[in-house]
Amino acid sequence: MNARVHQPAHSSQHTHSYYAASANRQLAYPALEGELRADVCIVGGGFSGLNTAIELAQKGLSVVLLEAHKIGWGASGRNGGQLIRGVGHGVEQFESVIGSQGVRELKLMGLEAVEIVRQRVAQFNIDCDLTWGYCDLANKPAHMDDFAEDKAELESLGYRHELRLLQAEQMHQVVGSDRYAGGMIDMGSGHLHPLNLALGEAAAAASLGVRLCEHSLVTHIDYGSEVQVHTATGKVRAKTLVLACNAYLNGLNSKLGGKVLPAGSYVIATEPLSAAQARNLIPQNMALCDQRVTVDYFRLSADNRLLFGGACHYSGRDPAHIAGYMRPKMLQVFPHLQDVKIDYQWGGMIGIGANRLPQIGRLQEHSNVFYAQAYAGHGVNATHLAGKLLAEAISGQQGGGFELFNKVPHMTFPGGKHLRSPLLALGMLWHRLKEAL
Repeated sequence: MNARVHQPAHSSQHTHSYYAASANRQLAYPALEGELRADVCIVGGGFSGLNTAIELAQKGLSVVLLEAHKIGWGASGRNGGQLIRGVGHGVEQFESVIGSQGVRELKLMGLEAVEIVRQRVAQFNIDCDLTWGYCDLANKPAHMDDFAEDKAELESLGYRHELRLLQAEQMHQVVGSDRYAGGMIDMGSGHLHPLNLALGEAAAAASLGVRLCEHSLVTHIDYGSEVQVHTATGKVRAKTLVLACNAYLNGLNSKLGGKVLPAGSYVIATEPLSAAQARNLIPQNMALCDQRVTVDYFRLSADNRLLFGGACHYSGRDPAHIAGYMRPKMLQVFPHLQDVKIDYQWGGMIGIGANRLPQIGRLQEHSNVFYAQAYAGHGVNATHLAGKLLAEAISGQQGGGFELFNKVPHMTFPGGKHLRSPLLALGMLWHRLKEAL
């Protein structure tokens, strides 16, 4: 049995983003040539694939990783760079499947996920501008009740980092805007340069013996007790396969592809601001995110640019001009930036599942094929958790977090490849109208 994929029409180089322009290392890995053998073949060179590779190599398994473009080419190298606690949305909905203790364990893993990033950066001395401090922003007073509940729950879970509620009159401590009704500070979350993190993790994987192959688009897979993964110029024979492509699965596995919806997300970066301007915008250099259906999230870069993102698009069509679309949103929060130039504008696809829980599991029909996808815009930490859980399962560790994720069923989006995005776009429009009313 095999699966084939159509060549996507994308550049094989990094998108023209602030991250690509400020990358602190230039790495190049050869395309796959000929035949390689390994214990595990990983498809996808983002955070999921890289961290699974690191964890497996540390357990003594041989690994080949195939990336269709450049390491970190997808969402891992383009995202907003916010490192925020938690995995999934409303994980209580899964209690009937995994029980109340399972729900608690999911919540604890959402905290562990951030710590995995912290430890990875420290272990391999990765220079990625990791900065601690985050604030949830309340768009209306009712959100403060939600924050109070979140704070109480985190404390009940033994969260060891500072949490503090801010009222509306205190918000200028964290953001130079009058738009918000309050907030909650979390000093255990923060922000970083995602592409530099991915490049640092690639170098770490290579140092552990992982064979990394760029520009190696997988054209088809032969499933069986030994998996054969083919590219245009070679193939990998492996005992185990990991599919870690997320929104860029591109038809490689139709079953998994139907459970994840690619959605466009966009970021703009201003010109460098003066120290005084930056301090007035975000006095404590935190990452910030609001609570709307189409979220705004923003932070400062290491060189004092404002990075402003959001505007999740389910239509399958990118804005004709990203800066033209995003700049008015930025000015609603910071109207005093009217005369500030936008130096970079970029976007990319994130993967979203119907229940907003990351999909981490094993294919029922092929027990040696594992996958991780659908992080719903919170992938910086969840991908690192996925790598740990996948490696534990592949190396034979029984039970644990992998089995919890693997038990949760995931709906296939209705409408097929061409209709599922428009259908979801209509559904999200309804939620936005309710929010406005």
